[in-house]
Amino acid sequence: MFLCVYFQNGLIYLAFRDCRYYYEKIMKAIVYSKYGSLDVLNLEEVPKPFPLDGEVLVRIHASSINDWDWGLVEGKPFVNRLLFGLFKPKLGIPGCDMAGTVETVGKNVSQFKAGDKVFGDLSACFFGTFAEYVCAPENALALMPKNMTFVQAASIPQAAMLAAQGLIDAGHITNGQKILINGAGGGVGTFALQIAKTYNAELTGVDKAEKLDMLRSIGFDHVIDYKKEDFTKNGLQYDLILDVKTNRPVFAYCRALKTGGTYVTVGGAMSRILQLLFLKSCIARLVKKTMRIAVLKQNKDLTYIGKLFTEGKLKPVIDGPFPLEDFRAAFMRYSEAAHKGKVVFTHL
Repeated sequence: MFLCVYFQNGLIYLAFRDCRYYYEKIMKAIVYSKYGSLDVLNLEEVPKPFPLDGEVLVRIHASSINDWDWGLVEGKPFVNRLLFGLFKPKLGIPGCDMAGTVETVGKNVSQFKAGDKVFGDLSACFFGTFAEYVCAPENALALMPKNMTFVQAASIPQAAMLAAQGLIDAGHITNGQKILINGAGGGVGTFALQIAKTYNAELTGVDKAEKLDMLRSIGFDHVIDYKKEDFTKNGLQYDLILDVKTNRPVFAYCRALKTGGTYVTVGGAMSRILQLLFLKSCIARLVKKTMRIAVLKQNKDLTYIGKLFTEGKLKPVIDGPFPLEDFRAAFMRYSEAAHKGKVVFTHL
């Protein structure tokens, strides 16, 4: 046994370990050491992690791409650099969402055992899911529903949480509302549709023309091609707007809301979100319309989403899946907003 200095999920640890044993254990992972576009990403062999006290080692079977992953790679918006490295990234392996099998557990782990099928969003614990293995605190994971595949499970954690928390916690959705989803064709939008349908909502989806047939097929009552029609100028109004893009001035969204209606953003242009933050109180007083920002609570509603899935009320929309080795094609599709639903990787 030796005092080892080792790296795990971008951090440095000291521990008494058999260093030779652990560093002979390797895995494949998508890594990056500087900010940029696709050319900074490479599939390489790196040391396989091992669980510390309270952690679980998971063999990853599937993972999926989120905005945060692409933002980590680009170093945009600037707040990502403040959090994860000003001039170069501190995190060597991106990736938030994953599904896999518990291989081993560290000391004091009580919720899981080897062989358990788990999924979760690791954005609160240093990312690292675009790899064959990852270590995570046990409270960042949940057991997969028995009838759920790894590909389906990997698509759920972050996008479905944003959809549920945007509609329910921030949007206070009620039965029979008229709802619009801006950016409806991605992961958040496709999950939000299915959640809203459990409230008997009338749904309008806004996205590019290439996604409209898919939106109709999964249950949207109305669809809008944003290149041909501006939903903030067509005179229609909604009880609730869920916005994935946040790419318009705050007062434009007000026009599309009924009196007493609610607008919720779950992501998009930082300049627009800051505008909303500063003006929402004024808008509430002047025009009686509520503007809210949904702040992600990682993994909070996994049990709720799992229940909807088990009951047949929710089915993930999958783009791919892509083998991990084809990560450039998958990221290109994501960066061009050509994907429908969630872009998922398989790791086997």
